[in-house]
Amino acid sequence: MNVPDDLRYTESHEWVRVEGENARVGITDHAQAELTDVVYVELPKVGAQVAARGATAVVESVKAASDIYAPIKGTIVEVNKALEENPALINTDPFGDGWIFILKMNSPADVEQLKDAAAYRAAIG
Repeated sequence: MNVPDDLRYTESHEWVRVEGENARVGITDHAQAELTDVVYVELPKVGAQVAARGATAVVESVKAASDIYAPIKGTIVEVNKALEENPALINTDPFGDGWIFILKMNSPADVEQLKDAAAYRAAIG
């Protein structure tokens, strides 16, 4: 499994890349492998206030529909519209073109509460 060292991770398999005051969010390589072929993504609304660990988006695969949770509290400032046309980007490039949303963090220090790459690797075995 690919677990980039420069990201933070949640128990529910979302990743976070800090970009200034914003956080780009997607699901991990482990999560996309478990879901298998992603066929639909329900993106959050830009401007929505999200709570840490609150359901924010939905990813549907041939196996199941899964909620995607906001890793930290903030406001959705951008969504990945490319996923509407090509939801499989989550499978083919989960840490790149397959990102799901960007949120403006209420408190950037919240990211420090998430797992680093070593802790996430340990969690997924």
